[in-house]
Amino acid sequence: MIEGISHITFIVKDLQAAGNFFTHIFGAVEVYSSEEKTFSLSREKFFLIGGVWIAIMEGNELPEQTYNHVAFKVPDEELESYESKIKELGVKVKPPRPRVDGEGRSLYFYDYDNHLFELHSGTLAERLKRYNRKK
Repeated sequence: MIEGISHITFIVKDLQAAGNFFTHIFGAVEVYSSEEKTFSLSREKFFLIGGVWIAIMEGNELPEQTYNHVAFKVPDEELESYESKIKELGVKVKPPRPRVDGEGRSLYFYDYDNHLFELHSGTLAERLKRYNRKK
């Protein structure tokens, strides 16, 4: 039986820059660095973000930007603070998609390796309630 998500891995060209991205924007806590050792496919670092294990491994960045993404839940009143952190790093911010009232707000942005991230203030329950409502 599936117990939940174990970890999420991102392939990045620069471990240091990617580590800074995760710590600066998400407040990630680095819990491991392989340094010059290779136990898996390449050098790697592990972080915790909101209790979720995030791994970054050296490799080639994604060839293009897509809408495939990982979304992290944040309080609505903190979105502006996160937006400032994102802009401080100078990464590409993607305009939000059209939304209906009641489904929460989001910030979309790419890292240096074309991974898309979302900071979202809504919940699944709120979205389903809104989508099931008549106009």
